[in-house]
Amino acid sequence: MALTLPTPAEPQPASAAQQRAHRKWRDGQAAAERDHWPQAALEFEQAFSLHGDEAYGLAAAHAFIKAGRSDVAAQRAQGLRQRRPALTLAYTLESHALLERGRAAEATQCLLALPPHAMRDAPYWVSLGVALQRCHRHDEAIAAFMQALALKIDDGVVHFRLGMSFKDKGLKAEAAECVRTALLLGLDTSELSARAQLLFLEREACRWPQAREEMARLRAAVQAAPEGLACETGAFPHAVLVDDPAEVLKVARLYARHVVARVAPLPRRAAKARDSANGGRLRIGYLSADFHQHATSQLMAQMLECHDRTRVEVTLFSAGADDASAMRARIAASTEHFEDLRGLTHAAMAQRIRACEIDILVDVKGATHGTLMPVTAMRPAPLQVSWLGFPGSSGMAEVDYLIGDAIVTPPEHAAHFSEKLALMPVCYQPNDARRALPRPSRRSDWGAPEGVPLLCAFHQSYKISEAVFDRWCALLHAIPGAVLWLLRWNANVQASLEAAARARGLGPERLCFAPMLPLEEHLSRLACADLYLDAWPCNAHTTAGEALWCGVPVVTLIGPTFAQRVAASLLHAVALPELVCESEAGYEATVRALCADPARRAALRAHLVAQRSASPLFDGARFARDLEALYERMWARAVAGLPPEQLLPA
Repeated sequence: MALTLPTPAEPQPASAAQQRAHRKWRDGQAAAERDHWPQAALEFEQAFSLHGDEAYGLAAAHAFIKAGRSDVAAQRAQGLRQRRPALTLAYTLESHALLERGRAAEATQCLLALPPHAMRDAPYWVSLGVALQRCHRHDEAIAAFMQALALKIDDGVVHFRLGMSFKDKGLKAEAAECVRTALLLGLDTSELSARAQLLFLEREACRWPQAREEMARLRAAVQAAPEGLACETGAFPHAVLVDDPAEVLKVARLYARHVVARVAPLPRRAAKARDSANGGRLRIGYLSADFHQHATSQLMAQMLECHDRTRVEVTLFSAGADDASAMRARIAASTEHFEDLRGLTHAAMAQRIRACEIDILVDVKGATHGTLMPVTAMRPAPLQVSWLGFPGSSGMAEVDYLIGDAIVTPPEHAAHFSEKLALMPVCYQPNDARRALPRPSRRSDWGAPEGVPLLCAFHQSYKISEAVFDRWCALLHAIPGAVLWLLRWNANVQASLEAAARARGLGPERLCFAPMLPLEEHLSRLACADLYLDAWPCNAHTTAGEALWCGVPVVTLIGPTFAQRVAASLLHAVALPELVCESEAGYEATVRALCADPARRAALRAHLVAQRSASPLFDGARFARDLEALYERMWARAVAGLPPEQLLPA
């Protein structure tokens, strides 16, 4: 919701100082209309110093936020509210400044400090809702957004924000309805981005008819978009829900242009060979907001611990929360330097990376929630790489290489990526051989049935398309007594899938739903499955590796996009290419044959148990050496003044 700032009264009659103040205010307004916010802030601040009209001070605080000076804005707004405790807009502006600095709890406290008799207008309630949302206090955020809508029911942005709190509570269908309303009312953001969010929510809720409609609308809009457009889009939903690699790349490029257009790049720093000051080591920086209990950290942990400190000097740049987890502590301890970037602007993050003189910056976040692509777009490092966090191309010219492998990113798919491909010799995905082994347990310990074929599909619910579920139901009809084991990923998924199964002639007893669990319990439970059924067009990624670690064979369907080739890469790495299927019919036939052959399943399980110590997939030290060698090849080209080029396994 846009803020309406008060207009100072025209001084009639007025002192010379008042007249000069008003002229300064008008100059500030003119600068703001041109988006020259630093100049606007200076003019408003001078007006306030000449004449202490609150309107000048409020305008200055607002302009400082727009100019990226949220620290000064917070001080100005705090001074105004201390001077007049019932000045609601001062509290609202201070909260905005604090949120810009990542201080959501303080923003919430500031807004709640508003005296009871002060007017609580719609912008106040929206600001409170946003602050509470950032603190993960979603029930209170929902109440605040409802108060804002009671004052202005037709605000599309507030409906959208309300939907995001429902989303984070696991109420995906309710969130979808809020976003649908927001689109009907109009948004001040890209319609493509909001439509992608709506599609994703409908898929998370497994409401397939609605998802089909939204998919058709979204793809038509994307296909109609001019190639050179800069536009906020849903790069992640497209990468995981659409099986056309050219279209996926187009969306990535639309979004990348949108990001690049909103940042000021740093002066380029040339690649130069390292001298003896740091032992001649390459300086590698990993940039992410996921260095805590997160799938990315679970995959990277052992590899980080195994980096050769005689070859590389590693810095982790963390823009995410410290969740005080054991994984956070392990990740922080795994590296020489851990830089906490929370609360910094993207520009300040880029400056910090530049100050550390990083040679190769590796973005392990990509276009996922909390993206740090604006940092990468500023070019803080001479060489920049995309890896692991996003299943596809960044679409950004400022990213030189994408690290893949011969299965997930084969050389013949190079046209699907804006980056040059740099291929690992085995698999692009690291795995942690130091994680817990699954402890022995029985299915009954986890609420799953004994004595029947147990087909596990612990996917995030957006991956379960109608076509995938049709195939799974066909398998349940064909395999006597088989039970499909699914995750209760959100509040909607169980009811949606049980209804879908009934419509396909299957009772609810053929489905078993499992709650979310901590990692070690999850692994022990997963080991009880007979087979892991993969999904498409987005495979299991981290979970596929976990299933193989637990001794559970994975059956996958390979496809044309990065997201649908990950499980195939993992299976090749553990010497089980026969479980990679080329068609849905082949997928179904493979699952049926394995369910009918207990001896074959037992042999596969024994093979996978042996692979824990034999396969390069579970060798973090080897992965680190291979990755370091790839970095050195990239850097050698850069130092020689050569452009990035496709790097095949040596």
